[in-house]
Amino acid sequence: MFSLRGCGLCVAASLSKKRLPLARFIGDSAAPVAANFDVVVIGGGHAGTEAAAAAARCGSRTLLLTHRVDTIADGSTVHAESVVLTTGTFLRGVIVIGLETHPAGRLGDQPSIGLAQTLEKLGFVVGRLKTGTPPRIARESVNFSILNKQTPDNPSIPFSFINETVWIKPEDQLPCYLTHTNPRVDEIVLENLHLNSHIKETTRGPRYCPSIESKVLRFPNRLHQVWLEPEGMDSDLIYPQGLSVTLPAELQEKMITCIKGLEKAKMIQPGYGVQYDYLDPRQITPSLETRLVQRLFFAGQINGTTGYEEAAAQGVIAGINASLRVKRKPPFVVSRTEGYIGVLIDDLTTLGTNEPYRMFTSRAEFRLSLRPDNADSRLTFRGYKEVGCVSQQRYERASWMKSSLEEGISVLKSIEFSSSKWKKLIPEASISIGKSLPLRALDVLKYEEVDMKLLAKAIPEPLKKYIECRELAERLKIEATYESVLFYQQQQINEVQQDEALQLPKDLDYLTLRDVSLSYEVREKLHFSRPETIGAASRIPGVTPAAIINLLRFVKTTQQRQMAMNALPKTDQSLYDTESLEERQL
Repeated sequence: MFSLRGCGLCVAASLSKKRLPLARFIGDSAAPVAANFDVVVIGGGHAGTEAAAAAARCGSRTLLLTHRVDTIADGSTVHAESVVLTTGTFLRGVIVIGLETHPAGRLGDQPSIGLAQTLEKLGFVVGRLKTGTPPRIARESVNFSILNKQTPDNPSIPFSFINETVWIKPEDQLPCYLTHTNPRVDEIVLENLHLNSHIKETTRGPRYCPSIESKVLRFPNRLHQVWLEPEGMDSDLIYPQGLSVTLPAELQEKMITCIKGLEKAKMIQPGYGVQYDYLDPRQITPSLETRLVQRLFFAGQINGTTGYEEAAAQGVIAGINASLRVKRKPPFVVSRTEGYIGVLIDDLTTLGTNEPYRMFTSRAEFRLSLRPDNADSRLTFRGYKEVGCVSQQRYERASWMKSSLEEGISVLKSIEFSSSKWKKLIPEASISIGKSLPLRALDVLKYEEVDMKLLAKAIPEPLKKYIECRELAERLKIEATYESVLFYQQQQINEVQQDEALQLPKDLDYLTLRDVSLSYEVREKLHFSRPETIGAASRIPGVTPAAIINLLRFVKTTQQRQMAMNALPKTDQSLYDTESLEERQL
């Protein structure tokens, strides 16, 4: 059990086993807490809030703690069975503006120095990363009339499968505006690099969300996009996405006013850089539990990632597994074939990272199967049956969609006509009349100009019921479009899943193992990364195909021996029990 005493953390939210809404518990009370919890989540950012919500949905008594300066050493003691650390940029965080630096996790908040030192003393391998944020601009000082307006999607697509629509109309949403940098911005950056210590640091920053200084140096003589995003419905601040900068404040103002639409812009807060500690993610398991300390989980930037979705995804998995650990249940692991969460965590735990890691579709081998539209069919049923973090309403919705899709695809496969008849039914379709074989309705749906509405208009019965739900109609179109590709991809997925099913013994000592022919370099890599499956071992850089074959033979031989042992008849007392033999001899 963990005991958190005088840790400078205050209660932001307490979640009970009643699974009440998260917002119900939000508060800012700094009163001392002395209680026992199943799961304590430290950090209230994207990773922390998702971890707390996930643990609570699993039925665990959960406490969410967030850093507050006015509660340092207040004497509070909190006991927990599992702890999730989501420290963000606070581990030994340092803010940089120009040549000035001062300790902070973000502007106005103190860093977590003691926690970083404690983790180091425990033996964790620590690295250093950096990120940055753009300045904030007063909305009323921007000339939007000369900028490129970007309106919201119409219709807006909700994030949740439960919702058919979003709560706000498209016309009531706030638009964003697009502008660009220019040669004068490049000049200001290049002329003042000597006043920017952040850009001169060897610490690595985000490759795919670089600062304006990095963009000017790496891509000279180009215009760079700047998206002017409102910070909120009730906020007067504009967030200039793409303009992360760490120049001195006065130079930031000078640079901003060189940009179209921002000639009279008023800077409310300067941009700044943040340098912070992260822990090598190869020190955690696929469940996000640390290998060094049982029941301690890491999520978010502490694992070397950057980005909101990356942090939130890790929070969900860490929260679920922290709860399962308390209940002494097997961990919940998402594989590379099941979701981008699985790809992200597998990359981190297998390969590690020396720069802020960002998730991209290109990192996934089976991205046509990992689509936004089928996330429920991939993960919702596992969340409901294995974990209990999915509500009955969400489960029933996913079940209805699954059965409706299967039924719809079956019906579309059963309807067959000649190409000439299809051409008469749907003249808009570019169907070649010369085709001799009959075409299924599913084949016709593959044509770009054909959708379910067009099909249902041509053949009202039995297809009209499948256009009553917009989402169902769209998913049938998607399934038809990718049918042949998904068939072959599923075969590849099955092969990968076979490799992932071959578990490596958790207590395997690769450095002293004699039954397997492995080079010392490979042994060191396996010893550090501790892969849990043959599939994970095969993705470690430097682990050769020959080494994988030898490991595979070892695993299969070990499994065969275990199966043979299990097949032996069971007796009340082992014949090899030394004490029993001695008693019989007497």
